[in-house]
Amino acid sequence: MSDAKKNNWTIGEILQWTKQYFSEKGVENPRLDAEVLLSDIVKLDRLRLYVNFDQPLQQQELDRYRDYVKKRVMRLPVAYILGRKEFMGLEFAVNPAVLIPRPETELLVETVLKRLEGCQNPAILDIGTGSGAIILSVLKLLPAATGLAVDISPQALAVARDNADRLGVAERVTFRESNLLTALGEPDKPAGGFDAILSNPPYIKDEDIPVLAPEVGKEPRTALAGGRDGLDFYRLILQEAAGYLQPEGFLAWEIGAGQSEDISRLARESGWTVTDVLKDLAGIERVMVLIIGK
Repeated sequence: MSDAKKNNWTIGEILQWTKQYFSEKGVENPRLDAEVLLSDIVKLDRLRLYVNFDQPLQQQELDRYRDYVKKRVMRLPVAYILGRKEFMGLEFAVNPAVLIPRPETELLVETVLKRLEGCQNPAILDIGTGSGAIILSVLKLLPAATGLAVDISPQALAVARDNADRLGVAERVTFRESNLLTALGEPDKPAGGFDAILSNPPYIKDEDIPVLAPEVGKEPRTALAGGRDGLDFYRLILQEAAGYLQPEGFLAWEIGAGQSEDISRLARESGWTVTDVLKDLAGIERVMVLIIGK
């Protein structure tokens, strides 16, 4: 911070300064980010920051906030700075080993919950679990459900296990290190198969990765890059998942903008039927539900 020698900042002064500084540095949401970061430091919600504009910051608070500001200007996402992200009304620990849960992905969870209504003791498989946000949200909201979550990254699985403990669902979920389903076998499959298979696979075209927002570049590439056309992981899951799904079960996954037609074609060619394609709040086709056969 350019006024490093100034030590008598009030909440109002430092918010105004940070908003301007973030704007100059090209941070996309300068006011919001300044408020969220300062709220964490002074332990006040964003509304109460404005009620306490004249409250001075302690030196320790100022030092921590300076560190936050430096990290944000380096385009580290706010979720990584704070070490957490809210999703489905739940708080998830996150770090650069996992993709930050997006609001649009909540549609996938909501779709799964609706499809599983009336299903007793559903067994769920999550492919590429990352932070665990998807399957752990489902388990938290479906107390009778159990799950198996796989990821190729041991670092990501450590985050997911921590989140399972935090949410109190650790006894109902098993974590396995696996490249998609390659490390799994019959002992991992419940009798009859899983009732639902979920995934938010990498779906960004390789050529688009370098032009993404700087913040996205801080997230794990393995959770973003979907190959030349962005569809590599959909092809692989379509090939592998059928053997793990019970006959009346379904596969639900997130898709990227403009990918619905191509993925539907791949599904048909692999013996799957698309039953639903749902749009997110921005009107983008975001979630697809499939079943085996016709």
